Amino acid sequence: MLRTPLLDQIASPADLRALPESALTQVADEVRRDLVDAVSRTGGHLGAGLGVVELTVALHYVFNTPEDRLIWDVGHQAYPHKILTGRREGMRTIRQEDGLSGFAKRSESDYDPFGAGHSSTSISAGLGMAVARDLSCGRNNVIAVIGDGAMSAGMAYEAMNNAGALDARLIVILNDNDMSIAPPTGAMSAYLARLVSGKAYRTLRNRAKQITDKLPEFVREGARRTEEFTRGFFTGGTLFEELGFYYVGPIDGHDLDHLLPVLKNVRDAQDGPILVHVVTQKGKGYGPAESSADKYHGVSKFDVVTGEQAKAKANAPSYTRVFAESLVQEAREDDKIVAINAAMPNGTGLDLFGEAFPTRTFDVGIAEQHAVTFAAGLASEGYKPFCAIYSTFLQRAYDQIVHDVAIQHLPVRFAIDRAGFVGADGPTHAGSFDTGFLAPLPGMVVMAAADEAELRHMVRTAAAYDEGPISFRYPRGNGVGVDMPARGEVLEIGKGRIVREGSKIAILSFGTRLADALAAAEELETFGLSTTVADARFAKPLDADLIRRLAQNHEVLILLEEGASGGFAAQVLEHMARNGLLEHGLKVRPLTMPDSFVDHAAPEKMIHRAGLDKAGIVDAVFRTLGDTAHRVLQA
Repeated sequence: MLRTPLLDQIASPADLRALPESALTQVADEVRRDLVDAVSRTGGHLGAGLGVVELTVALHYVFNTPEDRLIWDVGHQAYPHKILTGRREGMRTIRQEDGLSGFAKRSESDYDPFGAGHSSTSISAGLGMAVARDLSCGRNNVIAVIGDGAMSAGMAYEAMNNAGALDARLIVILNDNDMSIAPPTGAMSAYLARLVSGKAYRTLRNRAKQITDKLPEFVREGARRTEEFTRGFFTGGTLFEELGFYYVGPIDGHDLDHLLPVLKNVRDAQDGPILVHVVTQKGKGYGPAESSADKYHGVSKFDVVTGEQAKAKANAPSYTRVFAESLVQEAREDDKIVAINAAMPNGTGLDLFGEAFPTRTFDVGIAEQHAVTFAAGLASEGYKPFCAIYSTFLQRAYDQIVHDVAIQHLPVRFAIDRAGFVGADGPTHAGSFDTGFLAPLPGMVVMAAADEAELRHMVRTAAAYDEGPISFRYPRGNGVGVDMPARGEVLEIGKGRIVREGSKIAILSFGTRLADALAAAEELETFGLSTTVADARFAKPLDADLIRRLAQNHEVLILLEEGASGGFAAQVLEHMARNGLLEHGLKVRPLTMPDSFVDHAAPEKMIHRAGLDKAGIVDAVFRTLGDTAHRVLQA
């Protein structure tokens, strides 16, 4: 039985703030136990949350949330925050259908002032809120929490540079749980952090500045540099000082006696941006997480006592693994192949590639824009870069795809993982838009794998293609269980395939909805509706001969894809309109993701609600046939 007597009394941060400081360590312990219990039932992002329990308690205790705005970057670390802000019971539904989001979400709570999911946005958003507050003559605090990993993105530094230039009253908490950008913390560093964040030191510093302002420039500059050097020597932070932030730290993020006085001092500071450097341990306080290589970053349901995770036995390999193994295979044949990922070696499968080819594997951090242009530079020198990035994160590098790759016709290979619905991670991580934003680019080849064997073919096709940029998309999860070739074949660019021959209904599928298209065709046949199923393979260039054949020889054409409107179906319809294929009585219906951001649920549920499964395809055919359908059903 989980005993949490203090936590049971906390329905909001106001209740937390009513407790004495001496009770906060126990509160933190209870939050940690409750967090482990909740995530063990649902799965989710555990390690980051375990690492910020004390920090979360301290922030809500010191600051007057929600009036004081507390912004969590990414949102992986927001679980303890949700527990303390009235959503404790809902944590048993996190990432489940109709349950809490796995990330901060504005519509979910007043305590979530800014939504998250992607990294490195918190400082920019916080600066916007701080400026809005100043324009409105407000006095509330704005606190942006960001991890050391997220600090590897250029956007974070752009925001800090802007904040420094504006001299905005903004507090940034750097949650350093991995990079070790500072020496180990201890009593001395904690003392110094309290000292330099305190009113006495800052008042003395400001008075000294007023005096030196009246002195000649060379003396003034010398004094400034001396003060910064002395403080930086003992506490670090020279980079942040150069960006215009007042640096405090490093301090132990698990010691409330260190955290509370520093946060109070920072809260009471009246001017300028301040960065508090907090060192934490990912997975803190739960043995299996602490001893795990990934610190239980993302877990399935697990046994609290042993930490053993429940893993469904796969009947087919995951698409990610097929990509990785196929790329390793191609790289053994071609030493010009290199692989790039943006802080996701495990998620993209490139950890396998890295084991085989460590000198040809590059993890560039959370820096998708850099990843793409870096790949372009490699391609310009005759190498064959495979840039493996989730669809949702590739969005962040769109300008680089256009300007640095497509315009220069550089043969960068884009391996686009997590295409389509992703289930529990919801709309922030859905692979919705890649086909739509890639297909309009001149010279871009856009592919989608219908199954794991097709993915293997597309990896080899991309490796062999040197005419310009090429992409291939594939979903999260396991394949459909088809026979795998020993090695992929080089596909003819812009050519699809007929998978099943019919005469009345045609289904042209792009990507992994092909299995449902074939199942729908079987059902339609039982109603006497002879159905052709084709795998487009390419959204660009389109297979003009295949489209013409389907249009001229069928009554109904269904265009099927697991992507947003404006993607494959839009490309086909535009092609048909340009070539007069819509003028002879053909009925065409596109089946795409809905024009909305779809909340998290099991992927199969999301697909069903979007009408992209067997039932949705069959229903679309009958709705398209109209009166004809009634006659078919009556017969």
